[in-house]
Amino acid sequence: MAAIAIAVSFFVIIVAVAVSSGFRHEIREGVAAMAGDVTISPFPSGTDDPESLPVHLPEEEAIRALPGVVDIQPVAVRAGIVKNGDIVHGVIVKGLPGQAGEDLSVSIPQRLSEILGLGVGDDLTTYFVGEKLRVRKFHITEVHRDLLELDDNLLVYARLEDLQRLNGWTGEEASSLEVSLREGADANRLALNIGSLLEDYYVTSSRQSYPQVFDWLNLLDYNVIIILILMTVVAGFNMVSGLLIMLLRNISTVGALKTLGMDNRAIGRLFVRIGAKAVLKGMLIGNAAALLFCLIQGTTHLIPLDPANYFVSWVPVRVNLLWILGADAVAFIGILLLLWLPSRVVARIDPAQTVKAD
Repeated sequence: MAAIAIAVSFFVIIVAVAVSSGFRHEIREGVAAMAGDVTISPFPSGTDDPESLPVHLPEEEAIRALPGVVDIQPVAVRAGIVKNGDIVHGVIVKGLPGQAGEDLSVSIPQRLSEILGLGVGDDLTTYFVGEKLRVRKFHITEVHRDLLELDDNLLVYARLEDLQRLNGWTGEEASSLEVSLREGADANRLALNIGSLLEDYYVTSSRQSYPQVFDWLNLLDYNVIIILILMTVVAGFNMVSGLLIMLLRNISTVGALKTLGMDNRAIGRLFVRIGAKAVLKGMLIGNAAALLFCLIQGTTHLIPLDPANYFVSWVPVRVNLLWILGADAVAFIGILLLLWLPSRVVARIDPAQTVKAD
């Protein structure tokens, strides 16, 4: 029973760590797709038409040399209004370099496809408001999965060249430059470093653009820490009770071992080793069950979520071996420390009262 309790506790610990890592990965990817890890943009001028900056800045090489920077890509962004019949909705059209497709081809999010009733092969009539009203009839070539639903203005992906022509720009102009960072890099710190190189441009990090999302992630991490502590304590006390039962059932054996000259510390270590084997067995079973669950959830998205509350539409899981091994090590050491409590009972056992002659 103690091993089963240990297995359940480790299952909950590993799943909690995998879900936390999954949320962090999915939300970071979603925010990066919307605004980049770090965004370089021109200061607003107050006009209706969008401002531009050069695709290649003189400081580009210095930015690429900063630790944690992976890539820099130009993007063109324009707010628009799409209409299909009586249905009207706001969108953000984002032009990306290397976006597949012919002229005026776009990829729309699944949620927009459901709102408008449009799919692959249909036309998407989009109105752009500025000093002049511009209309473009895009051709839908893909319906992509919503990585992150943060805004009412859904993100439509287009070709960079199409947005440059729409804005009246050359191929050397863009709305902003998005800096991709290595996973785990400090976006705020790198935004400050890049900002010190670019005094004429506005530099923001994804954490500054969407602070509520990352605050929510930090709260989720606190919950995972609490779960880790609670499950370790529960598993530890289950193991303590199991070890106490084992001690009481073998009290005459303890007395015999003392009579033969084994000291209290050696007997305590013996029972702790027995308990550690049960903990290790339960840990392996719990880990295997948790990894199987993560595999099923990651491939089938079996458990759904409300994106209005959780930003994504299913429970994301991501197996991070370093995090899992770290959680296993912390929980295992914590349980072993708790196992020393019942071993203190050994010192109170009197061999004269426990060993009976035949």
